[in-house]
Amino acid sequence: MTTIDTTPAAAYRVSHLDAIEAESIFVMREVVAELERPVLLFSGGKDSIVMLRLAQKAFAPARIPFPVLHVDTGHNFDEVLDYRDQRVAELGLQLVVASVPEALEAGLVRESADGTRNRIQTPVLLAAVEKYRFDALFGGARRDEEKARAKERMFSFRDDFGQWDPKNQRPELWSLYNGRHHPGESIRVFPLSNWTELDVWHYIAQERLSLPSIYYAHERTVIERDGMLYAVNEFIAPRGSEEPFKARVRYRTVGDASCTAAVLSEADTVDLVIEEVAATRITERGATRGDDRVSETAMEDRKREGYF
Repeated sequence: MTTIDTTPAAAYRVSHLDAIEAESIFVMREVVAELERPVLLFSGGKDSIVMLRLAQKAFAPARIPFPVLHVDTGHNFDEVLDYRDQRVAELGLQLVVASVPEALEAGLVRESADGTRNRIQTPVLLAAVEKYRFDALFGGARRDEEKARAKERMFSFRDDFGQWDPKNQRPELWSLYNGRHHPGESIRVFPLSNWTELDVWHYIAQERLSLPSIYYAHERTVIERDGMLYAVNEFIAPRGSEEPFKARVRYRTVGDASCTAAVLSEADTVDLVIEEVAATRITERGATRGDDRVSETAMEDRKREGYF
């Protein structure tokens, strides 16, 4: 005769969000236990906002035990910078800014011919890692974003030049992570690797997290370029026959304003964004990031050089 186990343990269920939250918190605690000088990359984007929430939970009731680092290209959306400063102040965090404009002035990097600064962030990031001797960098990258990110480990080893070798990655069996490194080497850590964009939005809804307003539908003057909608601003001006027009848009990802595009949208609440994301078949980077269209391996090439 079949019997039914009615003990409380049998009735215990863990939701998908609870499971991935627990995994991410485990990873954060593992890094703080294993490595000496971790830092969290915080741009004011939705993924890094979720990362901060996870860090709060991982170390509560204590404060988050590491600073946050923003690689500032100087090509920012004002709403995102305002949010960054407000959130850092609320949590009493140390904010380290690695400034691309200052690096340009000092001659560390040179402006790209196309005027975008995403690629020249890398030397600026690596200089900050060396200056502050960070040995672990938390990043909000997810495997569903882009194919180079899909094959990167949760603990991603970088050599003493900050470079990633995709053919020489460490195995991660049974959630066993290897943070061993020599002085000068570092580990990039991606606690959201197993999350999707939809997971992130469900978590934002569950935790009632505030976001920069540009994540929600609003009217903005844009131009269409290479099949994407770029906001007209001090970094993006119409070329040739491009005609500015007003459209109701939102941003799925935020980054360098000179290469980050918006999408047409009527989603002005978290619930409507979740409906929209659930229905789309194009990744957020594929839909909105001009820098990923440079070549088939654009992201992997940047990562090999030391990018996030």
